[in-house]
Amino acid sequence: MANNYRSWLWEQLADKCVTNLKKNQFDAHFFQKSEEALKLIMNMASTYETFGFGGSDTTHTLKLPDELKNMGKTVYDHNQEGLSPEDSYDYRRKQFSCDCFFCSANAISLTGEIVNVDGVGNRTNAMSFGPKKVIIVAGMNKVAHDLDSALKRIKEVAAPMRAKSLGMDTPCAKNGICNDCSVPMRICRITTILHRKPMLTDVSVVLINEELGY
Repeated sequence: MANNYRSWLWEQLADKCVTNLKKNQFDAHFFQKSEEALKLIMNMASTYETFGFGGSDTTHTLKLPDELKNMGKTVYDHNQEGLSPEDSYDYRRKQFSCDCFFCSANAISLTGEIVNVDGVGNRTNAMSFGPKKVIIVAGMNKVAHDLDSALKRIKEVAAPMRAKSLGMDTPCAKNGICNDCSVPMRICRITTILHRKPMLTDVSVVLINEELGY
């Protein structure tokens, strides 16, 4: 029963979030189920040939890299199994010039800003400029009430969970609390906020009324 009310709440928040994303010139959409969202996503992707993926648990949960490979598309996914460190680095660079770049967001505000914190920067770079098309896919668990709440969500929720999932030797991966650390494996090094759609980049945001990613 609680999930029903959460779904209802997220639906109300999504209406405001999509409206404000559109005001900020993003192409924004909301779907109740991931299966419905995938139809639009694959339709958007169908005209492109090369794709980059920004280390997103959400896009992998939806099996987007596999879907595109099955269509004969070229996929630059630096997290795929079997890549050498050199190949992984090369894939990250190719993400800057691919036709279409897929990623999620660490947080999206109801006021229409998209907030991300990266360790390397390939995601934050590619989603701002380079690819012809950027598609950001996010569950409603990523939506925060305002910009301050979005930044707080990343620090208190997304970063510790992501560091833990990656097996990083950071304080937050051990106790779940950000210590603004200076350890070598710190993943919070670059913060970007898309206040508006970047001038030369076509950005679509697809929100799904499910819990996806960190």
